Amino acid sequence: MADIADGEQLSVQGSGSKPYILKNTGGVYSCSCPAWRNQSVGIERRTCKHLRRVRGDAAEDARCGGDAAGGATPAPRAAKSASASDDTKAPPLLLAQSWENDVDLTDWWMSEKLDGVRAYWDGKQFWSRLGNPFLAPEWFTAGLPDFPLDGELFGGRKRFQRTVSIVRRQDRSDDWKELSFVAFDAPGVEGTFEARLERCRQWMEGTRPAYARWHEHARCGGTAHLREELARVEALGGEGLMLRQPGSRYEAGRSHTLLKVKSFKDDEARVVGHVAGAGRHKGRLGALEVELRNGKRFSVGTGLSDAERAAPPPVGAIITFRYQELSNDGIPRFPSYVGVRVDAAPFAAS
Repeated sequence: MADIADGEQLSVQGSGSKPYILKNTGGVYSCSCPAWRNQSVGIERRTCKHLRRVRGDAAEDARCGGDAAGGATPAPRAAKSASASDDTKAPPLLLAQSWENDVDLTDWWMSEKLDGVRAYWDGKQFWSRLGNPFLAPEWFTAGLPDFPLDGELFGGRKRFQRTVSIVRRQDRSDDWKELSFVAFDAPGVEGTFEARLERCRQWMEGTRPAYARWHEHARCGGTAHLREELARVEALGGEGLMLRQPGSRYEAGRSHTLLKVKSFKDDEARVVGHVAGAGRHKGRLGALEVELRNGKRFSVGTGLSDAERAAPPPVGAIITFRYQELSNDGIPRFPSYVGVRVDAAPFAAS
């Protein structure tokens, strides 16, 4: 069977007069047909009869983890991690709240907010926050412990989209050499945050895995220190800061013991359409038409690279964007595209 090279696209004739476009973007295959676009699973796990016609059933089954002959049935989710909760396949992650300048953060533990992909190491493999496996090569995970770690798959500042394109691949490629796993907590270790972070430090410094490290933290000296460090990190291209309450326990779900501090807000939206470009963008994407979870629609036209305008996120993809504030009618002001989310829950159709 044939295949589609990374970054290439292929036109195939469907039942109508207009052909469908098949693409391979960073190992994620897509088709412009309704059967592919209307599936509720993540875009990296969708298939259809046109992809199967080109790539073959065996290749598509291996890629998506399913055996639907026609591709209309979504592939089943991966088996549950032994470390995940009984009620969901997703690992029980601690999630941050936003700091609203309403808490004195003096003596809290401060670290850079890494612009990567959240990953939970269960002692055997990585899982996304929704419970989907990340297929890292064995050489990448060599030296990691047999106990759980919470961290980030990180490719460097301003490389979020490249990181996403690597971790969503299913071929365990050498591209993983561009990443490292940065551990900032050990959920299975009893005790305070300080004890858990120390366990991370001891393991990483004692074992020295080639592609993993622990995330250093420093005590916050107060609001002036916080804002000075935030300005320094953002000037280097970092996303912001994370603050952890001293002595806090690890708990699943959103907690005020973990706060994120950023100059800009961010959110997620579902792509519902493509707006044609004009001027220098004529012939390619001008903006993404997107929808928030509350149904509010608007366009995101900045932050997209030329390559992303030529091969934009497909309809149905969940993107992250940054913005300054909400308008009076709840529309984000000055939204800027960040990238496609690999671990976002699908939106319900409006």
